[in-house]
Amino acid sequence: MTLGERIEWLGRISLLVFILASAAFLSAITAMRIAIHGRETTMPNLVGMNVGQANSVLRSRGLVLKVADHIYSDLPINSVVRQTPTAGLLMKQSQQAHVVVSLGQRQLQIPLLEGHTLRASRIELLRGGLQIGEVSTMELAGEGPDAVVEQNPRPGAGASTPRVDVLVAEAPRVTSYVMPYLIGLDEIAAQRRLDGAQLHAKANYVAAPQWPHAAVIDQTPAPGGRLAAGAQIELTIAN
Repeated sequence: MTLGERIEWLGRISLLVFILASAAFLSAITAMRIAIHGRETTMPNLVGMNVGQANSVLRSRGLVLKVADHIYSDLPINSVVRQTPTAGLLMKQSQQAHVVVSLGQRQLQIPLLEGHTLRASRIELLRGGLQIGEVSTMELAGEGPDAVVEQNPRPGAGASTPRVDVLVAEAPRVTSYVMPYLIGLDEIAAQRRLDGAQLHAKANYVAAPQWPHAAVIDQTPAPGGRLAAGAQIELTIAN
């Protein structure tokens, strides 16, 4: 074999070895990927499932259920309320899925608020971990202002909400008027103006020769003051 033929033969052998080595390397990489992905699974949606059912679903995928906490919720007792990781994520087999399990609806003890003031009712609710909900008001005869006259839920156990709506008595609205300026008017004209505002005057007569007879020379309250309907007013009249 000549030198050139020998070199050519060695080149072919080297190329064949390189091809075989490359094929072996690619096969190993492919096998590793298959092995790795073969140990992965998708996290299922567990929310709403009974904890026993959720455990069975996870075990069928090689995952482990871990109960992280229990909370009150609207879901039935022992139902999954939340989960970590969330559904759809890739998980390695033997990884843990943490869940929060429902204790069911919390049965609250609602205190009696009717007859108490709104402020006292608010304090009473806070002591029990509750709170005032919607507050409605209404003018009610015979009820003290700011007193709770009705509540929902009713007093007692069994409520599922921590909020208590109340109806509160409102103080009657008092009509008010602005005291008019009466000084200088005669007594009849002054009283006519007061009658229009449902105000009543008490007249005090004094000798005041410098003023016209029966003229208003002083008034209490002063002009511009705010008065309730039926308030007593004093007028000083020149005699």
